[in-house]
Amino acid sequence: MKTLSLAWRNLLRNRRRSLMTLIAMVLGLTAVLLFGGYIRDINYSLQTNFVTSTGHLQIQHKDYFRFGSGNPAAYGIQHYERIIAAVKKDPELAPMLLVVTPTLQFGAIAGNFAASVSRTVFINGTVVEDQNRMREWNDYGQRDLSSRHLSLSGTPPDTAVIGTGVARVLHLCAPLNVQDCAPEEARKEAEGAALPDDINELAKSGLPAETAVASSARPRIEILAANARGAPNVAAVNVLAAEFQGVKEVDDVYIALHLSQAQKLVFGAAPPQVTAIALQLRHTAQIPAARARLETLLATELRDEPLAVLDYETLNPFYGQTLAMFAAIFGFISMLMGSIVLFTVSNTMSMAVVERTSEIGTLRAIGLRQSGIKAMFVSEGIVLGCFGAVLGIGIAAGLAWVINSMGLTWVPPGRNEPVPLAVNFNGALGMIIASAVGLVVVAALSAILPAARAARMTIVDALRHV
Repeated sequence: MKTLSLAWRNLLRNRRRSLMTLIAMVLGLTAVLLFGGYIRDINYSLQTNFVTSTGHLQIQHKDYFRFGSGNPAAYGIQHYERIIAAVKKDPELAPMLLVVTPTLQFGAIAGNFAASVSRTVFINGTVVEDQNRMREWNDYGQRDLSSRHLSLSGTPPDTAVIGTGVARVLHLCAPLNVQDCAPEEARKEAEGAALPDDINELAKSGLPAETAVASSARPRIEILAANARGAPNVAAVNVLAAEFQGVKEVDDVYIALHLSQAQKLVFGAAPPQVTAIALQLRHTAQIPAARARLETLLATELRDEPLAVLDYETLNPFYGQTLAMFAAIFGFISMLMGSIVLFTVSNTMSMAVVERTSEIGTLRAIGLRQSGIKAMFVSEGIVLGCFGAVLGIGIAAGLAWVINSMGLTWVPPGRNEPVPLAVNFNGALGMIIASAVGLVVVAALSAILPAARAARMTIVDALRHV
């Protein structure tokens, strides 16, 4: 304690130089902490987006993830209702679960016969009420700029929601109030022709007449898909709305349907299947326990089903790739700031050694060992590091509060709409402590070389120094 008190008094002997060194350390730590908090917010934001759309875990056919995206009939889950019931009634899983819902995803062709246009699309068939409950998950308190609820709630089975990119290609801009459409599209929409009788009858097959009449005021599109036997199947659906999906590549192919309508397209009168059963947990930290229990169920009660369990990170490789990229950037920035602090403190200590050469000689002459000289300068570096760490953490927390209060947004790569820009320190205690300890360690290491040089001075030469 006496050594630290002496170190503090020595630092005050040249307040300006000590202050400039302290400022460099504080700025370095503040930059590292703010960027670390920004990365954590991106992590929470990406995780929230994936969990609200695909769940924490999914039960799929064991080969669907690798081979089944183009053939849902061959790699679907046949007895999905039995599996859902087994999962929901399990005493270990039940307390962890928020939503367990089936989904059916497949590729198809959507067309607007009236405008003579079509395009390939990706169909997402869901239980709308379950999907809306999944979208309410916000365990990290993220600020959301978009609607979390699917607007298909309370609509007939033959209703669809499409991406705005799909609406533009299919010339549905005017009836769906989509902006940025080519002028000729409005003319083509007005010229619409009637759907041929044979296709119209095929599209209406199996659909209650009152449903088609009640929805006839909405714009209609035809969806062509291959059924379970490889034959083409057509369904005419009424488009409720066009909603931007956040990412242009998804927005250009996205169509959301009721699960029953999607199953009818692929399986017709055959027993319906799904491509996945999504499980949303109360907290992300429960994934290992939930996954272990699911694996046990698949090996015992559900062993006759060829199933596998995948987490959201496996289902969305972009998540891991993004975090790895930001981790590399964070490491580079930390090394850069550490190097600046290293040279700044080393320069400060070197100047102090030169100015205090006579003092060092006197201390050595009255019996202070070389280790004592080293400890004196290293302790000064430690004191600077401790003050820098405390001030850096405080300033970073204050700036984070200011940034979060401003409600800033930015448009990340791959998206066409703004997302919140925030600095999130929730759960970042480990990162904060590691950064602060790292600063103190770097400051101490920076003082070692000047301290060693001071300790090796010849006493007589040091005393003659002017």
